[in-house]
Amino acid sequence: MSEHVRTTRETIELMLRTVTEGSRDDLADLYAEDVVVTNPFAPQEFQESRGNAALRARMNGFAQYLHYSEIKNVTIHETTDPQVAVVEFTVVGTLAPTGEGFELPSINVIRVVDGLIAESRDHSDGLRAAKLLESLKAAGALS
Repeated sequence: MSEHVRTTRETIELMLRTVTEGSRDDLADLYAEDVVVTNPFAPQEFQESRGNAALRARMNGFAQYLHYSEIKNVTIHETTDPQVAVVEFTVVGTLAPTGEGFELPSINVIRVVDGLIAESRDHSDGLRAAKLLESLKAAGALS
């Protein structure tokens, strides 16, 4: 009997739940070993993560500064390619150093292979993301 491999939708739904219900390591476990995550509108140093180890390190590096409490406004658009979906959502959280709340709307194009995220092109609200990074820098969280 074959083991069930998560579908693209199941993997994305699990990823969204894990953002608030799991650890950053739990989240990184949902990404393939050779994953590529791009953030084309982010500052240069945050535009790309290649490989699970780099992504895991980045996620864990931000864990002490960004606490996520809710994922809302979720819409998953399945495409004609069963491995690819477009996901709209808003992350709600708190900047740990200041206690300041934030909401960051995003649209991600995600490719899932064998139940793991193999590629993600992440597009967040640029103005809100820049404000978030500036708040982290002002709090001494980023250099």
